[in-house]
Amino acid sequence: MLTAQTKSGTIFSLGTEHKKETLLSIRDNEEFFCPACGERVSLKLGNQRIYHFAHRSGTVCRDSYEGETFYHMKGKVQLYQWLERQGIPVALEYYDSIIKQRPDIVFQYDGNKFALEYQCSPISEEIFIKRTAAYYEHNYIPLWIMSSKHLKAKRSNVFSLSNFDYFFFRKTKDNHLILPTYCPDEKQFKILSSVYPYSIKNAIANITHHSIHKTGIEEILAPNIINHFSFAKWSKEMEKFNLNWSLHPSPDLNRFLREIYRQNLNLYLLPPEIGLPVNHSLFIQTPSIIWQTYLYIDVLQDKIPKDLIDLREVERHYNKRIIKNEIINRNVPQLPSERSFNAVKEYFHQLERLGILMKKSETGFQLQTKIFIPKSNREKEERRNEFCQKNKFFLAKI
Repeated sequence: MLTAQTKSGTIFSLGTEHKKETLLSIRDNEEFFCPACGERVSLKLGNQRIYHFAHRSGTVCRDSYEGETFYHMKGKVQLYQWLERQGIPVALEYYDSIIKQRPDIVFQYDGNKFALEYQCSPISEEIFIKRTAAYYEHNYIPLWIMSSKHLKAKRSNVFSLSNFDYFFFRKTKDNHLILPTYCPDEKQFKILSSVYPYSIKNAIANITHHSIHKTGIEEILAPNIINHFSFAKWSKEMEKFNLNWSLHPSPDLNRFLREIYRQNLNLYLLPPEIGLPVNHSLFIQTPSIIWQTYLYIDVLQDKIPKDLIDLREVERHYNKRIIKNEIINRNVPQLPSERSFNAVKEYFHQLERLGILMKKSETGFQLQTKIFIPKSNREKEERRNEFCQKNKFFLAKI
């Protein structure tokens, strides 16, 4: 803990820098208590760890609040001091007795009250959702910032993201989806944006670095997003994923393979129009190559040019696949109103931009040309090269 209550009821914070001699004198003349449980706490002033308050052993509150690491406390103090330097009204470890929660930091900005949680260790989805919902219900805007040490870069612009990592995604004022992280050792924010998952765990994404000394709160709440998406890299990662996937098949993959073989399709000979990146694909845990193949089978395969396609029909097929667990949605707690079907609509709009479909109404499309299915590796390569040449402008704007 970094804050405690004195006998007089005032809050004493270690977020502000104090000389050790001053704290030693205060400790000799003051008693401190936990704002949450009222138990007496001790002021620890060791040489190896950050100064902090600690419960005595045997209290329930100790078990609830004192699993913090030095890394966590250091990051929390830095974030508190960062907000304080900007003249933003801020409180460290403010205990809200109504919701019985103690966010790491509470601050006021742009007419809104924020609850900042700097998370350095995994917590259950249930707890994450419960805390987030409580903040919303009591007029806080939750701002979850993940520890950068949990951000796993596999190679340039390719990241391994767990389901827990996706909990931290939030939407900016400009409707960009971002994952904010912070590293107290490097004293910098690292923000993922333009995230396009191509498997359950892996995604292509942009990452930007922001020094805490040169960055303001607005740059974290609404960073300037520049999408440097490379379709060539996407295709390369997709091919690598398909190969590794087929060498280590799972029950879900085997079920998918059996179905596409029944449809005379081949995992290695799918056209470039199946498996396209779309902005909201992170709301679908199932890889895009699978859910878009299912859309092709259910909706597009038997259609001929000039046939009409209604998105309501598409959604019925999509929901049937979800019921059968052939498509699995991903929970993103900070964006509860977002629907995974938005990714499907984006996919159909991309097919429209590629000339496969023509929009006829708000929910209706007309098939203009059938998707060509390659019969050999040579046909696939020729089709992909033709696709990339023809759609350079479109692919640069994904």
